[in-house]
Amino acid sequence: MRLNTVIFDMDGLLIDSEPCWQEAGMETLLQFNVTLSSVQYHHTTGLRTREWLDYWFGHFGIGKERIPAAEAALHQHVIEKIKSQASPLPGVHEIIAFFKARDFRVGLATSSPLSLVNVVVEKLGIAGEFEAVASAEHLPYGKPHPQVYMDCAASLAVSPLQCLAFEDSFNGVIAAKAARMTCVAIPVKDQAHLPKWGAADLKLGSLLDFTDEHLASLQ
Repeated sequence: MRLNTVIFDMDGLLIDSEPCWQEAGMETLLQFNVTLSSVQYHHTTGLRTREWLDYWFGHFGIGKERIPAAEAALHQHVIEKIKSQASPLPGVHEIIAFFKARDFRVGLATSSPLSLVNVVVEKLGIAGEFEAVASAEHLPYGKPHPQVYMDCAASLAVSPLQCLAFEDSFNGVIAAKAARMTCVAIPVKDQAHLPKWGAADLKLGSLLDFTDEHLASLQ
């Protein structure tokens, strides 16, 4: 099938919010006397907050009954940090315009809660650009499970085989590929050299790098 739909991840792809997530996550774990290395943190990038906390609470033997309160506090801290600190990543408006000019349908599929989605799209001035927004907030499983991508495609009334997904996290790439979508990975620079990105159909350094030649090669 020919690609006619583009679906974007949000955090770390459209907005430079990953430092905010990392800072808020680290601050949360510090309350339990836990410090993560950068490698440990990136291992769980792309997971929903509850799954992220569940993983590290289990790893460090922290009582999981404390997860709901930690999750609520972490989300509040992230929203405050993104509102005050986060900036759009290069190419956000350009890449949306690129696909709209080619009559692509445009969607958003994120692990983040809708409360944060609303903050981000308003901050970036792109609230009216998406025909469908899917959040894994209340799904049984988040990324790397493909459900959030499948839900977004269903909302757009297209086959996943017609969708091109843009992701910055490896868990997101796995989710998109498991949904049978074509996927472009744009990892953070200090992770871009890792061989795992070969799971994507294309790896780029920035949204600004995507061209008609790339689109043609993926069709």
